[in-house]
Amino acid sequence: MQHHKQVERLMLFAQVAESLSFTQAARVLGISRAHLSEQVRRLEHDIGAPLLIRTTRAVRLTEEGERIRQRMQGVRSELLALERDLEHDLEHGREHPRQGFSGVLRITAPVLFAERYLIGVCNAFQARHPAVELRLDVSYESHDLTREPFDVAFRATRTPPDNLIARRLLDYVHCCCASPEYLAAQGTPHTAAALADHRCHRWAGQSGWPLASGEVSPAGGLAINDHRLLKQQALDHAGIIRVAHYLVDRELAEGRLVRLLAHEEGEPNSIYMLYPQRLPQSGKLRAFMAAVEAAMPPRSA
Repeated sequence: MQHHKQVERLMLFAQVAESLSFTQAARVLGISRAHLSEQVRRLEHDIGAPLLIRTTRAVRLTEEGERIRQRMQGVRSELLALERDLEHDLEHGREHPRQGFSGVLRITAPVLFAERYLIGVCNAFQARHPAVELRLDVSYESHDLTREPFDVAFRATRTPPDNLIARRLLDYVHCCCASPEYLAAQGTPHTAAALADHRCHRWAGQSGWPLASGEVSPAGGLAINDHRLLKQQALDHAGIIRVAHYLVDRELAEGRLVRLLAHEEGEPNSIYMLYPQRLPQSGKLRAFMAAVEAAMPPRSA
């Protein structure tokens, strides 16, 4: 198995061994009891021996569990002391005691969010911390952060997974929009039914637009599997599009596009920043996540 997972599980077990309670240990660690129990179970499987004796009223250490607890005491003390030292350096304006952050951060994010926000954050972060290598996986695939070696993920969802720590960054809706020139030539639709009289370009693979009043199936436009090209269709006065608001917020603010049918936009979605429930977090990861949060607009559509 991956060594970092083994170390992480040993650290989690050490907290359980100290508390002799999964509930108390989970509270101290800031993770769910179910996740903690599963990680200890996997550790026992990897070691090939039970570490805990579980009853309905108590948790006791086996002989092997006590042996590992004793060996982990010194390891935990050293790691926690190192974490405190790094936090002290951060509080006093030094990212690292000697030479700054270094190493690799592995990031996965959906294409639109990466294009609109994340690329700028990555460039600014790397300019400040040139020794950090940022590896950015951009796709619409949802990776399993408990099994794949990503440090942080960004995901569009209303229900973030409960086995990861989730920070809500951005709320958004999908909005219909078109250029003023197109609307001047073709008229402005004020109802969902009026979309039938317009060229409406949609995301390929999407049969219709799920509006607040129900799904409509606009025709007469292109089906495109690239949101940037969809936006360009609207900017080229070629019709109406429906995309995530944050993809076109600058064009709307500049007046290059006009927002349509706001009453049909429905419930908002959210972008979450997700990361595994690990101890301890690296200083560079904490700094990167803080940089992302600082770059986000107020949470509104």
